[in-house]
Amino acid sequence: MSNVVEFRKPPKPKEPKKVPPGLKKALIVAGIIAAFVLVWGYFNFFGG
Repeated sequence: MSNVVEFRKPPKPKEPKKVPPGLKKALIVAGIIAAFVLVWGYFNFFGG
């Protein structure tokens, strides 16, 4: 037995999955369109 402390490199953290820029832009556009549809539906059916 030895009293020497062994220093080890910590394991590398896993890289997060990257979303392709085209898909990210498409999701943003789809979200904006969905928001407009929801607002239109609200004012159309509830007459806000």
